[in-house]
Amino acid sequence: MSAPPPFPLPRSLSSGAPQPGDRVIVGLSGGVDSAVSALLLRDQGYDVVGVFMKNWEDDEECTAREDLVDAASVADQLGIEIEAVNFSAEYQQRVFSYFLAEYQAGRTPNPDILCNTEIKFKAFLDHAFSLGADWVATGHYARARRQDGRTELLRGLDPNKDQSYFLHRLSQPQIARVLFPVGELPKPEVRALAHKAGLAVAAKRDSTGICFIGERPFREFLGRYLTGEPGPMRTPEGKLVGQHQGLMFHTIGQRQGLGIGGAGEAWYVAGKDMTNNVLIVVQGHDHPALLRQQVELIDCQWIAGQVPVGAGLSARLRYRQQDLSCTVTSTGPAALTLHFDTPQWAVTPGQFGVLYCKEVCLGGGVIA
Repeated sequence: MSAPPPFPLPRSLSSGAPQPGDRVIVGLSGGVDSAVSALLLRDQGYDVVGVFMKNWEDDEECTAREDLVDAASVADQLGIEIEAVNFSAEYQQRVFSYFLAEYQAGRTPNPDILCNTEIKFKAFLDHAFSLGADWVATGHYARARRQDGRTELLRGLDPNKDQSYFLHRLSQPQIARVLFPVGELPKPEVRALAHKAGLAVAAKRDSTGICFIGERPFREFLGRYLTGEPGPMRTPEGKLVGQHQGLMFHTIGQRQGLGIGGAGEAWYVAGKDMTNNVLIVVQGHDHPALLRQQVELIDCQWIAGQVPVGAGLSARLRYRQQDLSCTVTSTGPAALTLHFDTPQWAVTPGQFGVLYCKEVCLGGGVIA
């Protein structure tokens, strides 16, 4: 049995759907997706309030100031209130510290997933409900389906924008209170609605990458916080082929920036020997060392609160990847093994494997 939610359920949840007049607090990011989410909710008769979240203090490398101005402009155009909330301390403690620790351990984390779990759907939710929200809403391309007292996370209908992968660690108490207004729409239609309403962000470019890195080269950014220890680059057979400047600067499948000369096929990162500080590299995109037919997931979280069972499951090992048919062997409530029909290329420890049953996102775990 799942734990009860840590806050009162909205008055409309018993009907299976939110009702006009409910108070909805929207995370306004300064982008077009959240702006249109607020527009749709306002036009459907909800009591809409915007909240802008600031999650990083280094404004020189992050667009927080410009985004706040854009979010405030949208709120003014829509005639709704907006509040700016600073979650930088929570972000540093819950997300950025994890990001650094994972790289220090030789893995490649995905901080956007942890940001959703710990900030946008935890710190933000807590704040929204303290303001009397019945529901919260974001501009994610995903859907929530409520039935039989539970909530399922569904893919966004636009396959090019589906963001369910980034939301797979949400729990029932978190997802039960969330609305995804643009999850039913293709991105071009969202843009068209913004233009029709004359929203200031209608033509604004989508944000890409991680806010706290900004436009800097990744190695330069990481070097500000972690010290790389140089070491050898070797083949799986032990042949020395070069030197690396720190294992943390490399990820599985990496081709660029290795600096290995000579003739023949391109070189790729195939592994890391953390004990001996050795970067393992191979020649050729299809080298066996880059392929894995089964993948272990640890620290698993399941939206329904239980390990998925049954046939017809598929997985993604990275965002925007095609669904991969697989079978699942459970090794415990928080660990399982995915078995694939064909070997998978450059499976990366620290990234997330996410399970689906058709349109339903079931949850997932960290690739071991």
